[in-house]
Amino acid sequence: MGFFRGIRYNFRGLRMGLRTPRLLMLGMVRFAAVVIITVVAAGFILTYHTDILDRIWAKPEISWIIWLWHVISWLLSLVLVGLSAVVSFLISQIFFSVVLMDLMSRITEKMISGTVKEPVKMSLLRQFFYLVKQEIPRASVPIFLILLLTVLSWLTPFGPVITILLSGIAAIFLAWDSTDLTPARRMVSFRSRFRFLVKTIPFHLGFGIVFLIPVLNILFLSFSPIGATLYYMDSQDQP
Repeated sequence: MGFFRGIRYNFRGLRMGLRTPRLLMLGMVRFAAVVIITVVAAGFILTYHTDILDRIWAKPEISWIIWLWHVISWLLSLVLVGLSAVVSFLISQIFFSVVLMDLMSRITEKMISGTVKEPVKMSLLRQFFYLVKQEIPRASVPIFLILLLTVLSWLTPFGPVITILLSGIAAIFLAWDSTDLTPARRMVSFRSRFRFLVKTIPFHLGFGIVFLIPVLNILFLSFSPIGATLYYMDSQDQP
């Protein structure tokens, strides 16, 4: 039930975001930010992929192995484009999207309950650095874990199994990146927030499974704070 509940909350948040002008504007700004940073990074990689490969392996003069050089060149480009997408998402998330996500979460909470619960009032500057501090472990640890497992899938015979595992882990942590907004704002300890994640793995897997759909995943990610906030309020703020 938790798995399908996660899917429902994601679609519920997307629907609410598309129907609410302020949330729609913020979601589209986040959508544009991720796309622009990713396209710029990927374009840079594709433009200079030959120079990058030349530093690793100079183009051979023997004609019968030039084809191998070209194959490796484009394989390297694909890997670097993938890494650039991950790094771009991380940069956008930590230094830009985290503020938009928190604002979307606040608007959602206020629309539903009439107020935003937070233990202390912060200045905008202090709030920004606090959000970045919360986002660094929440965004970077899952990414490094995924990269580590990716390398293991290349070096071990368990590649297919690890690949499936990677997809699930990515979905769970991407979902947690949104569901963690409200408790982090309320200054719940990281240990308690992580315990909440562990207890609700099926929900987070369902909520994040749509993030694995190519192209559409950026749209769902852009509006994910809404459904995640609705879920957290329903599960934690009930009398």
